[in-house]
Amino acid sequence: MSYPTFPGLKAVLFDLDGTLVDSAPDLAAALNRLLARAGYPPVALAEIQMMIGDGVHKLVERGFAVHKRALSPDETERFADRFVADYEANATVATRPFPGAIETLAELRATGLALGVCTNKPEGATRAILAAFGMDSFFAQVIGGNTVPGRRKPDPEPLWEALRRLGVGAGAAIMVGDSPNDVAAARAARLPIVAVTFGYSRVPPDQLGADRLVGHFSELKEALAQAWAARTGRGAIP
Repeated sequence: MSYPTFPGLKAVLFDLDGTLVDSAPDLAAALNRLLARAGYPPVALAEIQMMIGDGVHKLVERGFAVHKRALSPDETERFADRFVADYEANATVATRPFPGAIETLAELRATGLALGVCTNKPEGATRAILAAFGMDSFFAQVIGGNTVPGRRKPDPEPLWEALRRLGVGAGAAIMVGDSPNDVAAARAARLPIVAVTFGYSRVPPDQLGADRLVGHFSELKEALAQAWAARTGRGAIP
């Protein structure tokens, strides 16, 4: 089946944090509460933004590392559990969709495309955030950092699992993300990727190696069409 704007394209996979939603304020608040309970001062939001994207355990380890505290594996697990319990109860206090995200998702769904989320955030928190903003109705599948045990981006397996559940092959899908993990996972999964420039990447966006960059969701539909046309060698149909 083909769709009018994207010939041959059947699915689009989205990252969550830094791509669909600005979740850094709530992640930072939860991390700083965890640090405070352990006797450490808070870490600045801008610094925590650069820690996001590799899952809860890495976020917790990086937060303590700012204070020169190296965690043992057992400590990391214990602190990660505490972080998740706190964060999931407060995941939508200050988190908001990026401007234009909801409208663009609605437009993409209206074309007949299947949409999925593939994030390193735990699946429970991911679903709670999507539901809080009415975004859950757009996504046929949600893959979190704990959905496929032991496999998170940049491993391509979470992307492949999302596509298996959508019933779509890698040759008919594209990824949207904001980080080196997203680009690496997409490349390993053999998907084109469009990256947003307003996310939490520790690498400058123009050095990510994405097929296209967008600075606002209003640009995404055209960027997807361009990246897909370049992949297939066919021009997008207006």
